[in-house]
Amino acid sequence: MRTYQIHLIENEVAEYYFGRERMFYDLFAEYYQVSGKLKDIIRKQIEYITKPIPVLHIHHLLGQAFSKKKDVIKEDKIYKYGGSDLYNGVELFIESKMLRLNAWGNYDSESAFLEVLRKYDGRLLAIDLEHERFGWLKPIKERKFV
Repeated sequence: MRTYQIHLIENEVAEYYFGRERMFYDLFAEYYQVSGKLKDIIRKQIEYITKPIPVLHIHHLLGQAFSKKKDVIKEDKIYKYGGSDLYNGVELFIESKMLRLNAWGNYDSESAFLEVLRKYDGRLLAIDLEHERFGWLKPIKERKFV
């Protein structure tokens, strides 16, 4: 199973660290490995660089995208696709601080949800701590000054 944490990163932070996403991964990975006072410090850093998830807007986007698909099931703050399929499926949990996407099977299973989220904002960063994978859902284009 693949588990992605999807965070909305502050605009200035996202632009400054574009191309250095590994630093975000390292920060989140360290948060889950440490305890005590250091964990509190890292939690405050994460709170500073992330923005709250606009829950209502995300529900609206997903509702529009999957309104005609009977395969997608919504249960409160959870969207499921292929839930009865043991081999391919995805679950999206909508929380106030992050989105969590659990996917199993082939990589196409999560792409439907990621495509919808990509349309929302370019500053959504997905992190898979277990498999050391991370990246922007929609890469931020670098500004070219003439």
